[in-house]
Amino acid sequence: MRGDTMMALSAHEVLLRFADHRLTPSEYLAACLERISQVNPKINALTAIDAERAVGEAVQATGRWRAGAPKGPLDGLPVGVKDLQDTKGLLTTHGSPRMRANCPQVDMPLVARLRAAGAIILAKTNVPECGAGGNSRNPVWGATGNPFDANLIAGGSSGGSAAALAADLLPLCTGSDTGGSLRLPAALCGIVGYRPSVDVISHPTRPLGWSGISVLGPMARTMDDLVLMLQVCQGFDADDPLSLPAAPDRFATLPVVDLSNLRVGFSEDFGGAPVDPAIRATFRARVEKIAPHVRNCRAVDLALGEMDRCFDILRAESFVSSFGEVIKSDPDAFGPDIAANVELGLSMSLSDRAWAHAEQTHTLRRFNEVMRDVDVILLPTSPVSPFPWTQGHATEIDGQSMDIYYRWLALNYRGSLMGGPSITLPCGRDPYGMPFGLQMLGPVRKDEAVLAAAKAVEAFFAADPETERPCPDMSGLAPSDTDLRSIVTHPPILNGAGQSETAAMRTAV
Repeated sequence: MRGDTMMALSAHEVLLRFADHRLTPSEYLAACLERISQVNPKINALTAIDAERAVGEAVQATGRWRAGAPKGPLDGLPVGVKDLQDTKGLLTTHGSPRMRANCPQVDMPLVARLRAAGAIILAKTNVPECGAGGNSRNPVWGATGNPFDANLIAGGSSGGSAAALAADLLPLCTGSDTGGSLRLPAALCGIVGYRPSVDVISHPTRPLGWSGISVLGPMARTMDDLVLMLQVCQGFDADDPLSLPAAPDRFATLPVVDLSNLRVGFSEDFGGAPVDPAIRATFRARVEKIAPHVRNCRAVDLALGEMDRCFDILRAESFVSSFGEVIKSDPDAFGPDIAANVELGLSMSLSDRAWAHAEQTHTLRRFNEVMRDVDVILLPTSPVSPFPWTQGHATEIDGQSMDIYYRWLALNYRGSLMGGPSITLPCGRDPYGMPFGLQMLGPVRKDEAVLAAAKAVEAFFAADPETERPCPDMSGLAPSDTDLRSIVTHPPILNGAGQSETAAMRTAV
């Protein structure tokens, strides 16, 4: 089998071939490393790569599969980890000059679970500095280009993960999501990204343990692969007060959803967020296509309250907690996006914070009212098609100016306020030829039902060439007109001795 054909296999298919000895982890890793060497320079999705250790682990996994005794459900499968998440012995920079030599001594719990399941932690995936924003570029590694057009953004902050999956560099990657950091890049790169309910995947490294706007989540090319990874990642941790104990096989068998029984709500703009007219038209076409095949399909009112101001305050308090003390002593420690969030947080009062938490509660209760009449709600994921990566963020949408760098992510972050599940499915292309992502929201803590509905919707759209998952032509991809690494001012220190000056870098996302 050719290497590019092998790398296009789903994670499920690879593991089946390991099991019946048609493929070994060592052979698959070799194809993976070759693919990375050929393709990653075009899109700059992967940052630090631990090839030497991966080769040794693949040999061990090959032996276990030959003996019929795999270590776990992901044994021998290479995985990418977002560069905000600590990986033992592998550079974790957060895209920040302060952390460009940081080599953690322990895995974060999510990574430890993947390793325990046999996954090979092969590479880190690119992010914006400290995860701030929807464009994965930073002064340590440079920018990540979209696999469909390297001049355009891959999204963020999990942009490196999304681009790596779309380009068939890796079969599974981790992500995280506060205001769309996982869903947006999945949509812009044509893969699947899932933000679970706040209780599903423990996040014991979250600085504000009682604030649930930041969650961890899996990213994959298909629903089956995503659920496979979720089954490994889900779980309780006492250091995360929002996580809950659950059965170990919680997601092993999802209910089967018949589309004809599904009650679908939809909103073009999540209560009035600006959306490019071409994206609205694409979304309407997708709704019109599925509407005749579901039980009912109707517009719902998602004007649930002052969601933008509420999110501003909740996000800002996380940034003050994570970065405020550092910026107080060193105002130039981070880039302008992080500084803007900290400044916003410092301008707020206790009464602002009290209002925001009350408004978040009211927003959830209004959302629950809407969800009583539908099973899922469909929305666009991104309000615009990907734009040049040299532009930090969308500054205007449909004639409306964006007042802060993340305002264009309102279709995503408004949903974060409820703490429930949301998922992005690839659904053909937009009028500009770029991937179009369909977002699906569900009731809080009804993750199994949402995932089951998403599988049914994925199958429906996959059967139509107009709406099936788009795949980029990496062999024909031209390099970005502006070198993706041209913005690097503080390159990584690959052989640094131990951790950086700030050993305990916190993350707000």
